Amino acid sequence: MSAPADAGVIGRPEVLAIAVDVFATMVDGTPGTVGEWSGVFPGFTDPLVAWVDLHGAWSGQVAVETSTSTAHELTRALLGMADDEPVGEADLVDAFGEVANVVGGNVKSLLPVAGTLGLPRVAVRPPDEGPLVHALHLGWGGRPLVVTVRGQGSRPAHR
Repeated sequence: MSAPADAGVIGRPEVLAIAVDVFATMVDGTPGTVGEWSGVFPGFTDPLVAWVDLHGAWSGQVAVETSTSTAHELTRALLGMADDEPVGEADLVDAFGEVANVVGGNVKSLLPVAGTLGLPRVAVRPPDEGPLVHALHLGWGGRPLVVTVRGQGSRPAHR
């Protein structure tokens, strides 16, 4: 079975550029805070994942995964909170979900046929629906995070 033509337009360089741009504009206000992880990726002992589903001619999922403590730091950065300010569950879900929503919306814009974007969800692990298209191991200010793109009914696209 071959990948749908639409899956090929979601290239790894484009997903990386989206992640870099989203963090530069939405989270930090300056470029260069997100980049590819160098060395052995440490993984997460206390993971948290935010994701959105893409529906249409090509269906899939875009997720952002990191440690819960990094998700709290992202929330503080997005909401302009003090470094030591406690993060409530509602703020965490809203802010971390919005990061996945913006990344997912930008990935959706790469598809030649418009579709819809589901509401962001946040959990300890995503449903992992569909084959992996891309998994980008990134660092945000030295903290690990992963952006994944999965496609339903497709095999990984190569670029």
